[in-house]
Amino acid sequence: MEYRMLGRSGCTVSTLALGTMTFGAETDEKGAHAQLDRFVEAGGTFVDTADVYSAGVSEEIVGRWLAERPADVTGRITLATKGRFPMGEAPNDVGLSRVHLARALDASLRRLGVEAIDLYQVHAWDPLTPIEETLRFLDDAVRQGKIHYIGLSNFTGWQTQKAVDIADFRGLSRPVTHQPQYNLLAREIEWEVVPACESEGLGLLPWSPLGGGWLTGKYQRETRPTGATRLGENPQRGVEAYDRRRGLERTWAVVDEVRAVAEERGASMAQIALAWLVDRPAVTSVILGARTMEQLDDNLGAAGLHLSEAERSRLDEASDPNAADYPYGVPGREQRGRNIAGGR
Repeated sequence: MEYRMLGRSGCTVSTLALGTMTFGAETDEKGAHAQLDRFVEAGGTFVDTADVYSAGVSEEIVGRWLAERPADVTGRITLATKGRFPMGEAPNDVGLSRVHLARALDASLRRLGVEAIDLYQVHAWDPLTPIEETLRFLDDAVRQGKIHYIGLSNFTGWQTQKAVDIADFRGLSRPVTHQPQYNLLAREIEWEVVPACESEGLGLLPWSPLGGGWLTGKYQRETRPTGATRLGENPQRGVEAYDRRRGLERTWAVVDEVRAVAEERGASMAQIALAWLVDRPAVTSVILGARTMEQLDDNLGAAGLHLSEAERSRLDEASDPNAADYPYGVPGREQRGRNIAGGR
């Protein structure tokens, strides 16, 4: 396992993080605790959850694991959670208002059984709450010792930049990380989000690094998924829905290239997809989302794996999202370059 700084902070975390969205839903408590134990044994130090995962059950499972393990084990863990989405039916049980986040943070602290959360992330932008209100609450929570660092999740580029600018202008605690969807099939964040994070020193924490299973090679062009897989149980599930990606030739070009590199390397497709992502600009830690111990073991096999420049280039070319036009397409890339010798 390798380690990096958590954005522009002094906190060190493992380059692979254990995501816990499956805990309490697809993974029972015994299996979840076994995954946490295995992750720590492999050198993992970064655990990511959220209050909305299984309606708080994921945090409770992680909390009981922390309570049952010795301090020398749990003391190595950097713990992250999130708040924003509905946790009840009352009007203020959702959003990034001071009212909702105060309740959400205290509830997460109780479920996790800790005095402070290392990284508290706002789970998505809230168009109804001024971002200054959100940032002032988070700054207050830092000063109160309830959280150590602030993170963003699922923000666009302009939202990310606005949050950082207002934090800096008002002298508030600034975000240190951003957690977006990012993988070989979803690279559009490279147009705005990644440059904003690079410019402001935010570490990226990609979720869905395997594209909901697509990058493991388990789904086929002519056969609809069935059985005990995410899309086998629900082919229309979220951003990775089968019909949404099946009809795109780019999907199969990416899958085929990942498979080819994996075969040449003697690695699994998942390990290749994770290795590509770990070394992308601004990435701090990649969030693993395993349903089973077998999946987690395979994912952990990517620890310390780095691709050659030629392998990265092949995957970059196959997965290029092909922005339609300037300023993101080829003309934009060419003009954004700077030729010192030519004075341009």
